[in-house]
Amino acid sequence: MAAAILPDYEAFLERKAQRADGSGFAPLWMPDFLFDFQASLVDWNLRLGRSATFADCGMGKSPMQLVWAENVLRHTNRPPLICTPLAVSAQTLLEAEKFGIEAKRSVDGAAHRCITVTNYERLHLFDPADFSGIVLDESSILKNYDGARRQIITDFMRKMDYRLACTATAAPNDYTELGTTSEALGYLGYMDMLARFFKNDRNTSDTRGRWKGYGAPRAYQSPAWRFKGHAREPFWKWVCSWARALRRPSDLGFDDARFILPELREVEHLVEARTLPEGMLFPVTPQGLHEEREEQRRTIEERCEKAAELVRDTGRPAVMWCHLNPEGDRLTEMVAGAIQVSGKDSPELKEEKFTAFAAGQIRALVIKPKIGAFGLNWQHCDHTTVFPSHSFEQYYQEVRRFWRFGQVNPVTVDIVATNTGLAVLKNLQRKAAQADEMFTELVAHMNDALRIARSVEGITPVEVPPWLA
Repeated sequence: MAAAILPDYEAFLERKAQRADGSGFAPLWMPDFLFDFQASLVDWNLRLGRSATFADCGMGKSPMQLVWAENVLRHTNRPPLICTPLAVSAQTLLEAEKFGIEAKRSVDGAAHRCITVTNYERLHLFDPADFSGIVLDESSILKNYDGARRQIITDFMRKMDYRLACTATAAPNDYTELGTTSEALGYLGYMDMLARFFKNDRNTSDTRGRWKGYGAPRAYQSPAWRFKGHAREPFWKWVCSWARALRRPSDLGFDDARFILPELREVEHLVEARTLPEGMLFPVTPQGLHEEREEQRRTIEERCEKAAELVRDTGRPAVMWCHLNPEGDRLTEMVAGAIQVSGKDSPELKEEKFTAFAAGQIRALVIKPKIGAFGLNWQHCDHTTVFPSHSFEQYYQEVRRFWRFGQVNPVTVDIVATNTGLAVLKNLQRKAAQADEMFTELVAHMNDALRIARSVEGITPVEVPPWLA
């Protein structure tokens, strides 16, 4: 019986194993087209082998990823894989062509002899044994996938010596996301990270949420995590042992002269609901997400009318962000020539619409942030309308498609909301402050990071007792 069980258990351990040995190497090729701060980051990423870069939008993550991947290719003589969000694959290939780096797309699981590019939705078609390393472009998008797909991605890269995760929005208000990135890179798993540095409001290590309230509506409430006493400093030092973060070149000690953002104009437009909640004789302030969502559905017409008014006659390119299918349908009807990218579109059709908008063939694009807010470069556009939600990351990505380094015009963000939306905006501002705090913490420790051992301080190596030897 034991002999029959042992192979299965060994296979289980093999699936869970991580490469823990150092795998970095000195760069073999550092092209002149990289800015000084970009070359510094690529050099650090290659020498570490498995690392993350949290760089703001427009800081050149695409050329850095391509140079990193080309170095891995030359070092191993085997192709690396770059995984991107939908439609960003095309942009990556254009960047590769621009800089003279050979890269090809694969949609069927085939590995090319050069850098291979695909999107996350097709990763299950590939064999990790065919690749020497992997780049996760816009890696924060992983938390938008279900647990099964996220596990596919983590398992795919588990044995690779060379791994690079790149994102612009790393866990602005959810430190557990840093744990999932660490786990994917082969360092502490997120549960290990939580146990070492954090405690929750229940004073346990339980990550499961609970249903709050009785009857309907009920709310699912996740546990709130906070640092253990004196754990903040060790935590950020640990993060800086495998990650680098920058909002501008000066965060790494370089000159900002070429990376000055234009003005950002955020304009709030409040609309009044024309109908009252069912059973009410006068307006009431929604309490909780259930009532907030009811108001959003009840005011679709009013909000869409205002957003359409702001875009209809400008003659300028614009993107109109929405969250509900009826919102997208009404915006498309109200703005002549507007094209909607919807969830029912095939990946090929979505990419075709994205490409047409970037080329100026579509003036107004209607889209949900979860479909197209990650990784796309739309500096030709400087106007967008937004229906705010409680997700800071969504709002950040919506704005950063346009307000990014390389944009030459002031960017106007028209925020269309009901009175309830004011509370949502305040929540976004609070999360923005938390995101800024996170980056400040990371940047503050980066100068000392090279002197920090990769392993977490205080972990004692396992010793086998003499009587077991």
